Amino acid sequence: MTEDAGRRWSQELAPADAARVRDGVTAYGRALAAGGQAQDIACGLHDEQGRLIAGALGRTEFRRLFINYLWVDEELRGHGLGSELLRRLEAQALKRGCVDALIETLSDRHAELYERLGYAMMAHVHDYVPGFTRYILIKVWRPRD
Repeated sequence: MTEDAGRRWSQELAPADAARVRDGVTAYGRALAAGGQAQDIACGLHDEQGRLIAGALGRTEFRRLFINYLWVDEELRGHGLGSELLRRLEAQALKRGCVDALIETLSDRHAELYERLGYAMMAHVHDYVPGFTRYILIKVWRPRD
């Protein structure tokens, strides 16, 4: 492309332009996959004062639960709250008709935890970022049609 055609290249994108790129790629992929309809999914635990102390976020799409974030307040880690969050998110996804769940982590310890909770290692990328391996795990409840 030439500059004289009224077009110009930029080294940065405004937030609205970056969102247009993300949305365009997502829409294209969903169109190719014939109708993936994403629906947000979440659960959380609040203390007596109403403060969030643990939470999980993701989406369901293509009959799959995609778990994006699983967090427990640092002071409460190691007491099974993360496992309970995961179970509750999975229960919601099953009610939506999901047949499996996908989770990723950069933590060796959490990858082992997810395996104990029934997830199977699909892939791992050693040194995904310096010093970390990226783990991709799946839990299958029902075979796909």
